[in-house]
Amino acid sequence: MKDAQDLLRNINNLKVSRYMNVVPYPCSLEDEKTFINRSLKAAKKRKREDYNFVIELKSEKRAIGGIGIVGFNRLNETAKVGYWLGEKYWKQGITSEALEALIKFAFDRLKIRRLEATVSCQNKASVKLLEKFGFKREGLRRKVFRAKSTGKLHDAYIYGLLKSDCKL
Repeated sequence: MKDAQDLLRNINNLKVSRYMNVVPYPCSLEDEKTFINRSLKAAKKRKREDYNFVIELKSEKRAIGGIGIVGFNRLNETAKVGYWLGEKYWKQGITSEALEALIKFAFDRLKIRRLEATVSCQNKASVKLLEKFGFKREGLRRKVFRAKSTGKLHDAYIYGLLKSDCKL
């Protein structure tokens, strides 16, 4: 909970939340605490399906974003990834560093064989990041989600990364 204010400060920005289907705008401290509590509860499950992490700016010991694995399916060895970062920290390689660590965690520790990501077709930075790490565009889902922050419907690309194709 000590990170709630820092997280709120960074996610409470329409440029950050405009492509996310679960984050309201404006986002309240209560919204952030609810998410944190849900994440803490999920972390205590015997067979976890979700792994949510804070992205911390090392130099300031401050929470500036989030990254996670959701919907971990042990039978199929698959999961989805998602991430966000405060606007002030964009284009500094921070999300790349966090995604690389998450991919290694997923493949090496959780023994996932396939990671997936759904990204708004308009979110060019996220598309570029996924492709940098070898995710392959596998399809398009038309009008698949509504951004909670703007109410706009989005088309989204589906990306996949197989462990066997990963270069990390």
